[in-house]
Amino acid sequence: MIQTIANTQSSQLHGSDILHNPHLNKSTAFTAAERESLGLVGLLPEGLESEETQIQRVMQHLGHKTTDLDKYIYLSALQDNEETLYFKTLMSDPARFIPLVYTPTVGEACQKFGHILRRPKGLYLSITHRGRIKEILQHWPERDVRFIVVTDGERILGLGDLGVNGMGIPIGKLSLYTACAGVPPQYTLPITLDVGTNNESLLSDPLYLGLRQPRVRGEDYDAFIEEFVTAVQDVFPGCCIQFEDFANIHAIPILARYRDRVCCFNDDIQGTAAVAAAGILAALRLTGGKMSEQTFLFLGAGSAGTGIADLLAQVMMQEGLSAEQARGRCWLFDRKGLLQSNRTDLADFKKPFAHPHAPIDDFAAAIADLKPTAIIGVSSLAKAFNQQVIETMARVNQRPIIFPYSNPTSHSECTAQEAYKWSEGRAVFASGSPFPPVKYGDKTFVPGQGNNVYIFPAMGMAVYATQAKRVTDEMFITAAKALAELVSPSDLAMGLVYPPQSEIFKTSLHIAQKVAEVIFAKNLAGVPKPSNLQAFIESQAYTPEYRSLV
Repeated sequence: MIQTIANTQSSQLHGSDILHNPHLNKSTAFTAAERESLGLVGLLPEGLESEETQIQRVMQHLGHKTTDLDKYIYLSALQDNEETLYFKTLMSDPARFIPLVYTPTVGEACQKFGHILRRPKGLYLSITHRGRIKEILQHWPERDVRFIVVTDGERILGLGDLGVNGMGIPIGKLSLYTACAGVPPQYTLPITLDVGTNNESLLSDPLYLGLRQPRVRGEDYDAFIEEFVTAVQDVFPGCCIQFEDFANIHAIPILARYRDRVCCFNDDIQGTAAVAAAGILAALRLTGGKMSEQTFLFLGAGSAGTGIADLLAQVMMQEGLSAEQARGRCWLFDRKGLLQSNRTDLADFKKPFAHPHAPIDDFAAAIADLKPTAIIGVSSLAKAFNQQVIETMARVNQRPIIFPYSNPTSHSECTAQEAYKWSEGRAVFASGSPFPPVKYGDKTFVPGQGNNVYIFPAMGMAVYATQAKRVTDEMFITAAKALAELVSPSDLAMGLVYPPQSEIFKTSLHIAQKVAEVIFAKNLAGVPKPSNLQAFIESQAYTPEYRSLV
């Protein structure tokens, strides 16, 4: 199919038009025959280069960049000009490039988005164009879009309201759909919904590119989301929508409203939950015990915290606990203290995790009282897992599970070095942002990164290959278990509770196969079940190779 698309496009374009089409451009790798046939003679230097030689040049360029943001900008420009070479670069060393095109570098890129913009990508849907969303979606040149990652920019990573600057997130996520799981890039579309921003520094920035007005709320906002979702079904009927970085007040209601109506999911709620569950399942191979025997304490009670707690509870229910028993093993702590049943200030989505207990407003005191086996940070509060917190966890657990998941790095609840040092090397650690290896005593620990990149690209490949009609929590639980089973004994010996990111493509296809089995079993697929599911998934995956245009 990709071959047909490429040939069809090239037959309609000629000369410099091909060089300016990132899907077709090979630059110095065009063959002599292609140069003659496509009118490229003289538009390129005489030298004919292989993809490997082009990669060498890319690496040389990157080697001259002094900051990660500079490398991000260079790679973004490469994607604008030579899409195949861009993905070949990313897939050549994913452990190196994931942090450059996504977390943590994407956080700085979003903050400076209006200042570093070279060429716009994706679609910007402004609330001022209500009533025209279907028309604007039709401006996108590809007619068969299978995945949209969409944000309204209100809660970008741990950085807050960045308005349309948040477009860096959908762009980065969809790059990883392709680089980490092989979803063909022509089927993906990043979208930002521009409803204004309450960030005063952006509103006063002359280079800010979004609406210069406060955020729209209430019925107008809800109607805008409804029009968007409905228009997507009309224009791209086979499309799955990934909601990304919406504020809690919108993220949870939007998911609840649409999850049974259309093919959609929220990565901050469900993807984060799945990668956390996978980390816990792997960690238990070090600490011992079943999921249903653990007690979890979360710092942060937003959509990520409640989403993780809910999925962990569902796993515990599969082990035989009732819903009430499972939720009772999950405690949450927000800015006003422990969630307990006497509090009257709790949003509805927090109430299932508010249990009978005396008020506690100190996190370390909550650890001492509740004796959790794991603490999970989703607060965006840098250094919140301080020495007292870690030492208290180490006092009540022989192997304390410590997961500071907030990102970017500047918002992490603690560093790997702090966790290992203050627990005397006994912590089982994973974080949302990457940290370098840590030497403690005579042992070197390699910290795992609980990055959603282990989940959402694989989910995307499963949905793409099967043409799934819905995305369910069972699919995310399956993904979590599939991810955890790939953690090897040698990984665990180094302190890793996730597989190495260098193997992310293999990992993603394994997870996609397991999720696809659930999709077929639940009659959610849009295609017949193949006799060899593994081979079928592999056959659907994009490979970054130049294809003949003549």
